[in-house]
Amino acid sequence: MFRRGRRRVPEAEEPAAPPPASAPIGRVTSVLSPEVHVRGRITGRGGIRVEGVFEGELNFEGLLVVAESGRVTCEHVYAKTVVVAGILKGNITAERVEIRKTGRVLGDVVAVSFATEEGAFLRGQIRMEESLPAPPLSSDAPPGEEKAASAT
Repeated sequence: MFRRGRRRVPEAEEPAAPPPASAPIGRVTSVLSPEVHVRGRITGRGGIRVEGVFEGELNFEGLLVVAESGRVTCEHVYAKTVVVAGILKGNITAERVEIRKTGRVLGDVVAVSFATEEGAFLRGQIRMEESLPAPPLSSDAPPGEEKAASAT
């Protein structure tokens, strides 16, 4: 029934583990450190933790964490999950939004699930939805060029 000295499979014959298909949506995969100040656009999948300053456009399928030292300024943030412990200025559309006790959100929130801790701050409106529409697709043109092109 039990064998002593089992046959060991050489490493070359062991099946290789398949590479991950993409970055996990519910986990932080990138960090903007406290010393970093970024202006621009972030799109894609995965999770990002902002410990520094970010200004621009956030439109991605994943997790956004604004750390206590983090400052995010966007006209509109689209993400699967948003956790705010720092300051976020802008409107948020996400499946889940959580504002921690040190968090401050200055903008409107549209979410399927919403949670706050005692001491959290929100200046804006909250609208709960049963499901969210797909976020608008971001163009590759820098902000401002789209308007200039359509005006001519």
